[in-house]
Amino acid sequence: MKRLYLLRHAKSSWDDESLADHERPLSARGRRAADAIGTYLREHGIEPELVLCSSAARTRETLARIGLSGEVERELYGASANELLARVRELPPSVESVLLIGHNPGMHDLALALTGEPADKYPTGALATIELAGWTAGSGRMIGFVRPRELA
Repeated sequence: MKRLYLLRHAKSSWDDESLADHERPLSARGRRAADAIGTYLREHGIEPELVLCSSAARTRETLARIGLSGEVERELYGASANELLARVRELPPSVESVLLIGHNPGMHDLALALTGEPADKYPTGALATIELAGWTAGSGRMIGFVRPRELA
């Protein structure tokens, strides 16, 4: 079985309205949420073989705060569910677990496409854990969904 973790970036800051969307950092709340998700990952022994992260500032900062390293890819910024799934399908067959750090609506739509089990909402900082027989739509089941506010 494969395991896919979908992490929506933590809450971003709108303090500097002159920043382009791609350059917005995390807010104070977002930094706390990312730290909480990082603690959750460590406490639950979640160590994905591969981490793929959008190039946006807020996703890169989320990655740094959760305490993992990964590959930053411009193509993941604003990627649709189909684009995210296409990227995962490019992985070598030997890869068993992947963490994607990205944006909505792509993350929510990918979780729905893979499992048919949408979360009512997919808030910033939320982590979905999906178990799959392979990297194909409809082949997975949601085995976990954690929101940062549940970890406080």
